[in-house]
Amino acid sequence: MKKIIIIHLGGTISAQGKNRLDLKDYQSGKVSGDEFFSSLPEIQSLADIKMYELDGVSSTNINIKHWMKLKRLIETYLNENQYDGVVITHGTSTLEETAYFLHLKINCKKPIVLVGAQRPFSALSSDAPLNLIQAVKVAVHEASENKGVLIVSNDRIYSARDVTKTDTYRLDTFQSTDLGCLGYIETDDTVQYYREPLRRHTIHSELTDVSLNKVPLIEIVYSYAGATGTVIDMVTQSKNYQGIILAGTGAGRFSNLEEEALSRAIDEGLFIVRSSRGGNGRVVDIDAFSHLNLITGDNLTPQKARILLMLALLKYDSLKDIQKAFDEY
Repeated sequence: MKKIIIIHLGGTISAQGKNRLDLKDYQSGKVSGDEFFSSLPEIQSLADIKMYELDGVSSTNINIKHWMKLKRLIETYLNENQYDGVVITHGTSTLEETAYFLHLKINCKKPIVLVGAQRPFSALSSDAPLNLIQAVKVAVHEASENKGVLIVSNDRIYSARDVTKTDTYRLDTFQSTDLGCLGYIETDDTVQYYREPLRRHTIHSELTDVSLNKVPLIEIVYSYAGATGTVIDMVTQSKNYQGIILAGTGAGRFSNLEEEALSRAIDEGLFIVRSSRGGNGRVVDIDAFSHLNLITGDNLTPQKARILLMLALLKYDSLKDIQKAFDEY
């Protein structure tokens, strides 16, 4: 049997409610790895499993310290201890961000699967048990290798780069609306892949070895009708930030006042990435902004563009090289 490490990081998948109908006021991280193991005997037939309790937090409190610990743990178990794959239980609110960070930073081609749930483990019709079992099935499958970091939810397998949470409570919250999922965990107990990620990741990434000792601060600013640019100026004037992700309207656009504020930010040395608050479609270079030194974020969501810029600035210092990273990752 393959050796799989399951790292527990909290979230709804490990939550305990007040009763079996509690779907909103539960507490994350109350179900331990051992409780998962004892309550799901089916999982024991899938792999030789080791449980590791990293933390029991809501994913709203996940930060880069958790990501750094995860990177070290994953590479230790997969590259040094010769485990065959890893499954990480995680809250759904920021699961896609943790997954994308690892997608860019893990130097290993073995399967890495993140899994969460929309209903607490204690609830009637909870999606937590089956999601976890399916995540292990994906982690032990040969075809899951060299696909970067994967997310398993609601019978589907997604790439960390493409997926995002789209609904507050529905079970089908995770979607990759532009590109679709990579495959499915089918009712005949098979894992079926139909496509694979082509953008750079994991062993193909140049960002795996960049030091995380001094990670640059990147802020996300959300545009809207009548935006004044005040928040952009506040970020610039704080002198703490190295970049801004502009979650622009439409195709990554912004108001005239925001344009003036962005110009001031650029003069102060900040890197600016245009993305879209719409969540779908590419943001591309347009003539109207050619006088500004802006980076286009392709089809990355603002929260993932933040992660890529954060890591790219640890390796590159030119606009050209950072734009190349957004074109390739």
